[in-house]
Amino acid sequence: MSRLLAFLGGHATWVLFVGVFLGLALPSLSTLARPLLAPAVAVLLTATLVRIDWRFMLNHLRRPWSAAVIIIWLLIGAPLATAGVLALVPLPTSLTTALVLMAAAPPILSAAPIAMMLGLDGALALVVGLIATLLTPLTVPPLALALLGLELDIGITEFMVRLAVVVAIALAAALVIRRAIGRERLPRLSRHLDGLVVVVMLVFAVAIMDGVTATLAERPTTVALWLLAAFVANPALQIAGALAFAWLGQRRALTVGLVSGNCNMGLLLAAFPPDTDTDVVLYFAVAQLPMYMLPALLLPLYRRLVTPEPDSDSPSIRTG
Repeated sequence: MSRLLAFLGGHATWVLFVGVFLGLALPSLSTLARPLLAPAVAVLLTATLVRIDWRFMLNHLRRPWSAAVIIIWLLIGAPLATAGVLALVPLPTSLTTALVLMAAAPPILSAAPIAMMLGLDGALALVVGLIATLLTPLTVPPLALALLGLELDIGITEFMVRLAVVVAIALAAALVIRRAIGRERLPRLSRHLDGLVVVVMLVFAVAIMDGVTATLAERPTTVALWLLAAFVANPALQIAGALAFAWLGQRRALTVGLVSGNCNMGLLLAAFPPDTDTDVVLYFAVAQLPMYMLPALLLPLYRRLVTPEPDSDSPSIRTG
């Protein structure tokens, strides 16, 4: 098991690239994995907190203004910009709705480990991702109503309490694990921890594809158009985010780009009204493909663009 985790961690981007197709190839496995989505969130967050050097997270929290500006961009700037662009593009209404909601959603929690795999600032990705997720009930419903005329019922208190419990459990578990492993051993186990993250992300990828294979067989043209839109929207948001925050330096700007394009659409599924267009849900599923495939495809580009910094928490520098 130890060797397997190390292998998965050492080849994380390509394992995720291939693994995302498991849900499409094995639809029965997707149905089986669906109930594992919730516990996987806690495991993923725990593994990420163990993997990241907490001093770097505290450094970002001590400079709250830059984090605040990033969060404003993620939760307000990105959806407004997306809605403005889509107003000029003739797309099906359901696809427009899905794209705006995607841009309004907070970053996926797995953006932090993906950032570290790419040599970016995993601590920054985790800090802004967690805060943006906590603020989602305050921003997404009014934006959805104003931009799309869609009423989303996200109970603010219930949502925040539930998320706070998950974060508290993950934080406590990470403290225990870090103490058990020891600071000196953490760098040597970095690939094993990355391997665990990959396994959990594969569970996500397989589970979210539940029902997509059947839709692909019934309406291949729709799935193809939705998939094309996902592969355009994800990198477009990444480029916009990176350019908007170029003043933070190349590594952090690319980190902002990464979290801008990889959005936690699954978080919004529970808030959808019963009569939500099924094509919106379909887009949320197929949009997982670029999230899992682009890191592998863009890895050579990131290696050319990113120069590791002395305070880096990337695997090539140190972890602890």
